[in-house]
Amino acid sequence: MLSGGGVLVASASTSLREQVRHSLDDRRWPVQEACGGADALVKLESGNWQVLFLDRRLPDLDAEELIEIIKRRFPGIEVVMLDSGGGVAPAEASGGGWFVPSLRRTKPANHPAAEAGAADGEAEDCLDVPPLPGMIGQAEGMQRLYRLARLVAPRPTTVLILGPTGSGKELVARALHQLSPRAGRPLVTVNCAAIPEALLEAELFGYARGAFTGAVQASAGRIMAAQGGTLFLDEVGELPLSLQAKLLRFLDQKEVQRLGSAEALSIDVRVVAATNADLEGRVEAGRFRRDLYYRLSAFPLELPPLAERSCDLAELAEHFLRRFTGPQGAPRVGTQAMRRLESHPWEGNVRELQQVMERAAILAEGAGTILPAHLYFLGGERARPAGVEA
Repeated sequence: MLSGGGVLVASASTSLREQVRHSLDDRRWPVQEACGGADALVKLESGNWQVLFLDRRLPDLDAEELIEIIKRRFPGIEVVMLDSGGGVAPAEASGGGWFVPSLRRTKPANHPAAEAGAADGEAEDCLDVPPLPGMIGQAEGMQRLYRLARLVAPRPTTVLILGPTGSGKELVARALHQLSPRAGRPLVTVNCAAIPEALLEAELFGYARGAFTGAVQASAGRIMAAQGGTLFLDEVGELPLSLQAKLLRFLDQKEVQRLGSAEALSIDVRVVAATNADLEGRVEAGRFRRDLYYRLSAFPLELPPLAERSCDLAELAEHFLRRFTGPQGAPRVGTQAMRRLESHPWEGNVRELQQVMERAAILAEGAGTILPAHLYFLGGERARPAGVEA
């Protein structure tokens, strides 16, 4: 088996991906698939790859533009162009099957081009991406998020934000809207878990006058309210099955049909969705439509939990203290208190840290330093100074 990395096949054509996979599997090479350019870029960011078989006809990104990005960020990856309209180029075809180029056994990090990029500062630039508007942190997972978010923000591509509760998914959605050409238009948020199922369809799609008892006047609905802007579907994993088919039709056709009306209204809305649920697991359990899952996850963005962002903890804590006390009177976090923060598991993520620092700012009563005694955690746990037993 290939030891230096895997092979990625990127194409919207299932038959093309399968044909390449079968050819490569015969040679015992590890192969994964991507359904488009955005999906390929996400997988390239999170894995070790040696060869990318790339369809010239991508459904979301321009193939030549994607190749330039790959050359800059992943100089060790060999790219082989395919054509879903007619197979591979003649020079790449062999014996009626697939020609697989000789694969270099070196990892991208050891590739001469990667070393050259590091020498002129190009590699360092990739590790220093400005945070998204309204966000803080430079942890590796956040850097990856910033890069991908800034790449997709100007495009109309549907984005699925993944991450645990309290990690900041709504902040990412707002940043995507702010960095997009739609920034001057509405950003409409719908929490799919907060609206009763019986009302959610009417809230989303609107309704005509008299569509049901109590509908004394027509309502445009949240989707129509986002016309020209961005619709943020938070907790989309909680969307009832009864509405998933209608949402899929809206995503595919860009049309809205209000309850009680036969008229289909065209609409221009960019959709960003978020969930902390395991959508793949829900698909397998029959609780979420597979076709809707693929449609929503055209470009997935993943937020790391706070437990994986230890290098961001001090900056985040100080940020929240300034928010609650004002920039002039903000206390500093003492050494023992910071050690206690660093040892906490942060199951509630950034939202939990915000609450802990708000309580600490109140309990400090104007003192210049946050001490372990000022730290209370979820469940009533109170921090103790280092070395103090329960």
